[in-house]
Amino acid sequence: MQTEQQPEWKKTACILCAINCGLEVQTGGDDGRQILKIRGDDDHPLSKGYVCEKSQRMNYYQQGADRLTSPMRRRADGTYEAVDWDTAIREVAQNLKAIKQKYGGESFLYYGGGAQGNHLGGGYGDATLKALGVKYRSNALAQEKTGEFWVQGKMFGTGAHGDFHHCEVAIFLGKNPWQSHGFAQTRVLLKEIQKDPQRAMIVIDPRVSETAAMAEYHLQVKPATDAWCLAALIAIIVQNNWHKADWLAQHTTSFAKIAPLFADINIADYAKICGVELSLLQAAAQRIAQAKSVSIFEDLGTQMNQHSTLNSYLQRLLATVTGNYGKEGAANAYVPFFSLAKASKGETGGSSKKASPTPANKGRFSPVTQSKIIIGLIPCNVIPDEILTDHPKRFRAMIIESGNPAHSLADSQRMREAIRALEFSLVIDVAMTETARQASYVLPASSQFEKAEATFFNMEFPKNAFHVRQPLFEPLAGTLPEAEIHARLLEAMGELSERDYQPLRLALKLDQIKLGQRKLGDIHIFKESLARKAFAAAFVTQAALSKKVVPYAPIILYRTLGQTLPKGMEAAALVWALSLFHVMDNPKTAARAGFTGLAPLAGDRLFQAILDNPSGVVYADRNYQESWQAIKLPEHRIELYIAELVGEIEKLATSQPELTDPNYPFVLSAGERRNDTANTAVRDSSWYKRGRFGTLRIHAQDAADLGCIDGDVVQLTTPRGSVQVPLEISKMMQRGHISLPNGQGLQYPNANGELIQQGIAPNELTDTSRRDFFAGTPWHKCVPAQLAKV
Repeated sequence: MQTEQQPEWKKTACILCAINCGLEVQTGGDDGRQILKIRGDDDHPLSKGYVCEKSQRMNYYQQGADRLTSPMRRRADGTYEAVDWDTAIREVAQNLKAIKQKYGGESFLYYGGGAQGNHLGGGYGDATLKALGVKYRSNALAQEKTGEFWVQGKMFGTGAHGDFHHCEVAIFLGKNPWQSHGFAQTRVLLKEIQKDPQRAMIVIDPRVSETAAMAEYHLQVKPATDAWCLAALIAIIVQNNWHKADWLAQHTTSFAKIAPLFADINIADYAKICGVELSLLQAAAQRIAQAKSVSIFEDLGTQMNQHSTLNSYLQRLLATVTGNYGKEGAANAYVPFFSLAKASKGETGGSSKKASPTPANKGRFSPVTQSKIIIGLIPCNVIPDEILTDHPKRFRAMIIESGNPAHSLADSQRMREAIRALEFSLVIDVAMTETARQASYVLPASSQFEKAEATFFNMEFPKNAFHVRQPLFEPLAGTLPEAEIHARLLEAMGELSERDYQPLRLALKLDQIKLGQRKLGDIHIFKESLARKAFAAAFVTQAALSKKVVPYAPIILYRTLGQTLPKGMEAAALVWALSLFHVMDNPKTAARAGFTGLAPLAGDRLFQAILDNPSGVVYADRNYQESWQAIKLPEHRIELYIAELVGEIEKLATSQPELTDPNYPFVLSAGERRNDTANTAVRDSSWYKRGRFGTLRIHAQDAADLGCIDGDVVQLTTPRGSVQVPLEISKMMQRGHISLPNGQGLQYPNANGELIQQGIAPNELTDTSRRDFFAGTPWHKCVPAQLAKV
């Protein structure tokens, strides 16, 4: 009796958070384009079979009802019409060139470049930006992480990440890893720490989150008071001489300058301000000081809050004064496959060579508001102010790729107005998003499961892995991969043509050489290596002969090397260059991962290994001494004194959190990570089948004071907007603190094609003016609010 053949399991990865756990999926269905089953990939070098329930939503992304199948052009009346690709590419290229010729490249703002699961497209978009001379960029990092990146650079000169798998004490600051993850096998590891009597967890969070409920020490601060809590912890350690004096003398600079800032702090006063019992602060500080190793993870709860950049500084001071860097269980310098900071600046070359010239490196401040540019990004909160003005240097056009700023940035109303005020706007995305509905033109990209794709969230230590995902499906009819879109745009602008590709294609002809009568499978790797050696030599020669090769390298690689790669993997051509640069810049760590020898050959072997391993490849193995050598400061010492922030520490003694307003007695966290949230890549909320969707969480007594019970609808009002939302009485919340889930309020078509909003869009309630004084990151987690029963 013949048995029915089961669908094969295919390798891919989750796209909903920066960990990108490896997945195995079965595909099929009537059209063969459904993701039917999902499980963890045991072969993934980092996640090793781990998976959380959020990954089960992948088919809702792939089958989105608002996916685009044709370029869309906005009519004069604001409606959209479908046009063919030839027309779209021609008209978009003409409009982009016209803006450049009239106002110059500095009149463009590029937003996006990739979300939680798709970064290769941004690599190809970089070539388009260089063709246009684009100077200014922004993306989601600029409303979350730029303050942290700046502090990290000032103190260490390199990126560092905690070792939560081995630390004795794990500290989570404004972070709930049970929901937001942040390191491999998160929930397994949290349970291990909770059960181990030799280890401890400290959570600093106003809410009794899932992680806080597991912690030995929950420092339940009042909203927006993290800075007082952190300063008090450091003060307790300094005033009790619990700091690691010998270690500090050996490895750091300026402890004598920062110690007085904490020696005179009235710890009891700070405890009162942050709302944490003095005895609990003292116990937590002592546990930190006595631990063999401590790792700290800060996240959006503090980064989208008052004192954002200062909190990033204080938490690193807490770690360093207790000797927690460059050892097992502490923060260590990871080896990125390709630096996101470099990508944000448009630096596509390796650090061993001079970075390719890019306008993004020329300016440190935005053109209109003169806001500080960090890692090449202008603050998201100032984007509308850079457009809605008569300033001669205002932005005239935006290119928005894999981003949805009309929904994800503060003050959505004003962001929509700003996009409509532009002379031209282009969106490249999978779906007709809230931002796409404001744009002049929308070009439909293939989904993340219909092309080669990868991310550069590589922050593990000591071993780090990179994963190029192979496509699960053919591209949806009418869509194109971003690499093809940008290639066509550059060709339509007259920047590239067949003449630029021909010499490199000739070098690749070596791949057609027949070597005896042996089977192709026996010589496949040898032939590819032979062909790419010739190709590499030809590429270097062309770079010396033509000024186009370096700035347009991603497109040239795609049009030449990419065409020799397996079907659907053409966009992985960019990874060949990144592999070579990586080995050139990191020969020792690459060698320990198995990629030895001359850099060009080792880099090519790394590229081949990435192609051959659908679960990902360990590309770097770093030791603790190299973590110290990675500090790019004099004598490889950690710098403890940051002049720009010292005054902010001093101000804490005479200030209070900016919360008091009798008209708005509640503090709203506009964007809480929950079971029913992830990111907005999954626009279809029909996966959610249990309980209520999109509730406002509130303390029981606050609800009673309003005359409300669980499930009642209230009018939620902030200085910027007002919505109606059902209440959820929750033990997580303290009095006066309320929260909305993140990533909801998307407008998604129902069965009749009508746009229906599911949940509340948090940024209809937020304000761009409430932002960090230094990095400009928004205060989404402390929005003044009032409530009234409906």
